[in-house]
Amino acid sequence: MPIPIPICSRVRRTSLPEAKSPEPSTDSNVTILRKRRIDTLILILPIAAFSIPFATLFLLYPQSFDGSPSWEGTWQGRFFYVFFLWIVALVSILRRTELQSRVDRLKSPRAIAFFTTLALPTIYVGATNYFGLGIITAELGRQGVYHARLIPLATEYIVFALSFELLVLLAYGVAAARPFSFSALFLGLVGLMYIIDDVYPGGRFVPFQVLVVPTATLAATVLNNIGYQTTMILRTSSQLGYMPTLIVRDATNTSRVAFSIAWPCAGIESILIYTVTVLMFLTFLPASRRRKVVYFLVGALVTYLVNILRIVSIFVVAINHGDWMRFHNIYGPLYSIIWIVSYPAIIIGTQSLWKFIKSH
Repeated sequence: MPIPIPICSRVRRTSLPEAKSPEPSTDSNVTILRKRRIDTLILILPIAAFSIPFATLFLLYPQSFDGSPSWEGTWQGRFFYVFFLWIVALVSILRRTELQSRVDRLKSPRAIAFFTTLALPTIYVGATNYFGLGIITAELGRQGVYHARLIPLATEYIVFALSFELLVLLAYGVAAARPFSFSALFLGLVGLMYIIDDVYPGGRFVPFQVLVVPTATLAATVLNNIGYQTTMILRTSSQLGYMPTLIVRDATNTSRVAFSIAWPCAGIESILIYTVTVLMFLTFLPASRRRKVVYFLVGALVTYLVNILRIVSIFVVAINHGDWMRFHNIYGPLYSIIWIVSYPAIIIGTQSLWKFIKSH
């Protein structure tokens, strides 16, 4: 006899226990914590590795080769080392959450190479201090290098640039090291400019010197407009090359000054420093490519105008019997440095203000 099947029947449902995600093991937590500590250490050590030789150089050579304060003047001195440390610290702060070092173990071959490279700047300073580059300098002098005694300073910049680039490549690899490469490029460019000025002093390096004439012309125009009588003369010398000379007289024609202008004085180095610094900043800036181009061009134009203002200020200080040489070496270059340091903050401030205006 068939058994009737009920139309509706209650099915008893039994709830299965919820699956729990596996908790990370203690060993995994320790590994992550150790990696974070290594990444932090790798981020800090390059700054320390260059701070030590810079401090040593400050103690050994508080004066530059020609007697001017090497840590105050920005040309043929060591002031740019401080600027370099500022750039490295800025990149470290901006990228601290993104950078992951390739040094996994402190006893790995990469770690050994990294820590060895950390010592190179200090070793170089010690070696040049005790053994010096006197033989090379003397030979360069015999070969007719105009500022052979300044070549060791330019060499120092280039050695530090190569050491820093090697450090970041060992720490982060080629792709991740690009932001830090701007810092190495900065040191290398300064060293290269010093070498150019040592070998081709004044106006003898034509590719840079051709840019000086429009700068001197604009400076003369500004001086005329503020009440000084200014004349520009283009002079050619076998030793100093092609240099415009500004002759400036006061309104009463009782005081007169005349200076020739070479490319370092015209602010070519400021344009190069601006280019490296602002390009580094723009790589981090969340903006369209078109807007970044506008930011760069506007800043470059202001940098150029600031250099004209610096030249005008040197003549004004000199014609009023001020310490124009001190202004030329120390205070005048601060015009460009202050502007270059401030410009990224100005960009960020204007972006924030624009967002606030749009939101209201």
